[in-house]
Amino acid sequence: MSVAEGAPDRVRGATRHVFTAMGTGISLAVAGDLPAGAVAAVEDAFETLDDRFSLYKPESEATAVARRVLPVEQASREFQETYALAERWSVRTGGAFRSHRPDGSVDLNGVVKALAIRRAGEALLARGVTDWCLNAGGDVLTNGAQGDGMPWVVGIVDPTDRQALLTQFTCSAAYPAVATSGTTERGEHVWRTHEELPERQFVQVTVAAPDIVTADVLATAILAGGQATLERALEQWPLHVIAAEAGGGFLATEAFRA
Repeated sequence: MSVAEGAPDRVRGATRHVFTAMGTGISLAVAGDLPAGAVAAVEDAFETLDDRFSLYKPESEATAVARRVLPVEQASREFQETYALAERWSVRTGGAFRSHRPDGSVDLNGVVKALAIRRAGEALLARGVTDWCLNAGGDVLTNGAQGDGMPWVVGIVDPTDRQALLTQFTCSAAYPAVATSGTTERGEHVWRTHEELPERQFVQVTVAAPDIVTADVLATAILAGGQATLERALEQWPLHVIAAEAGGGFLATEAFRA
């Protein structure tokens, strides 16, 4: 359900639409006007996946699988494909990204929101909307440019002061996606897979990548897996990363240092 009533607002040359889904606030900014049906298609991308994969909805397919009432092998094709995707990412990250909770139950939340963002972006492009920025709880996917032709710029919040910006990232066609995973607002919502000194543990990780699924998954994996996973990710994928340590230090690639 949208938190903004009526038609999308016009804000500084962009059409902006805000709604809530998957338990988070979602903002869509478009340079220009939104064609008929675009807003509904974006919201539907989140709502349909949430209906299937939410562990907070007792009637969802994910809840049935997590409770071991429904085996993955008997679940829908979409569920099986999403599970297989999460499993592949677990292998690629050396287990830092997980598709199961510590009790063994299946939890695909680590990929579902990114898939919804990607699907929403595809819906916009299919309707001829080429210049937009979609922000779902801090995970951002962009396309094209702002109304004045300038690129979309994503601000990265300081984990020690949520009212301040730590740095920013300028999106491009090569790097349109930015995702952040951290413990400041949500607490320890990831399962750490490494043993490091408390002050060296990451408390916030931001990843810019060529696609939103890669950015979102690796932000979570690096947060969970620490510096070893960060180094592994940089070896395997073209990324820009900034990781904040509990002790106040930062590890950052050149784009974020600049």
